[in-house]
Amino acid sequence: MSILRTLLQDIPIPQMVRIRQKFDGTVIEDHERALRRELQKPGAIDRIRPGQSVAVAVGSRGVANIADFTRVTIEAIRAAGGEPFIVPCMGSHGGATAEGQRDVLHHLGVTETAMGAPLRSSMEVVKIDELPNGLPVYVDKYASEADAIVVINRVKPHTAFRGPIESGIMKMIAIGLGKQKGAEACHQLGFKYMAENVPAMARIMIDKLPIVFGVALVENAYDQTCRVEVLPAAEIEAREVVLLEEAKTRLPKILFDQIDVLVIDYIGKNISGDGMDPNVTGRYPTPYAHGGPDVSKMVVLDLTPETKGNANGVGTADFTTQRLVDQMDRDATYANGLTSTVCAPTKIATTLENDYYAIKAAVKTCNILDYTKCRLVRIQDTLHLGEIEISVNLLDEAKRHPDIEILTEPYDLKFNSEGNLTT
Repeated sequence: MSILRTLLQDIPIPQMVRIRQKFDGTVIEDHERALRRELQKPGAIDRIRPGQSVAVAVGSRGVANIADFTRVTIEAIRAAGGEPFIVPCMGSHGGATAEGQRDVLHHLGVTETAMGAPLRSSMEVVKIDELPNGLPVYVDKYASEADAIVVINRVKPHTAFRGPIESGIMKMIAIGLGKQKGAEACHQLGFKYMAENVPAMARIMIDKLPIVFGVALVENAYDQTCRVEVLPAAEIEAREVVLLEEAKTRLPKILFDQIDVLVIDYIGKNISGDGMDPNVTGRYPTPYAHGGPDVSKMVVLDLTPETKGNANGVGTADFTTQRLVDQMDRDATYANGLTSTVCAPTKIATTLENDYYAIKAAVKTCNILDYTKCRLVRIQDTLHLGEIEISVNLLDEAKRHPDIEILTEPYDLKFNSEGNLTT
């Protein structure tokens, strides 16, 4: 790496300040009580009959309070006389293996012991129909054998396409319940047609499967639950369109339109299906989505422990570190690309030996005349944007913004003996 060190030795890293970004903090204080109340709505728990087996579909995202919502739903089903069991509902995530998907749920706190219900994980699916364009429609075998199905998920903007239905209950049904084969089928014609294929597949599944209701969640910009709604099957699509618009207004964001260098400490599947949310970074894996800041160069430094080596999204960045690459589970990472047909995020970004040189490389290549004027932003991950770091060159702009509070005086970033950022 000596030639790289030589090329980068004179590149400055700007001083930083810590700021607080202020967003709407509306939150449900007692989320369990809110769900219990919703479950009593007509068309929800009252449709569960004594003795029925009920598949409770739970996904892989880092949804706030997901273990609580799953447990409360299971308790209500059992109180109604149903016999609930948990089905991993996550397409190809977890390395596209039954054991991997079970492990993903365990990391989210959704275990048999904690939930008080068996967890049945399999990648076996049943074909129930196909779309007019020829795409097959699959469903998890265990779910297909249940007397009733309940789906739990957060509603939010998708990271690769735009439409009235993006990421939520409908996508969970079409892609999550479809397991790897269903996800592969839905993605086969590309993201250009996802806004059509996701709801089309979900409609067929709602029509042909005993889907009773969905538990739809919306989160605020601080990754906290701000809305819980139980949607009877016949109302899922129409209501999700409304909830998506609310979710878009609550999406956390970086309050600067133009950034020379964006440094992201952690990416991972528990943060976003893309490792980091493109709605926050402005870097999308397809041309069918848009929004977010104009970022010249982006650096990702490390993987979350929860992602278990899945580095999907690293290819969206310009630079990364050797320690991130050393942790990669390439099979799990590449399985995402092979299933979604979008392989750019699974490529390995230009890799430097440590944080110090990765950040310097981004500064060097961010296409500004004076490196000391670099507009640099550092975030922990795309879920946590309440407090972030900005370079002193953004300070005047920050002071003028009504939703930004300056927390510190300028300081130098500190690196340990291995050249990696300290906390």
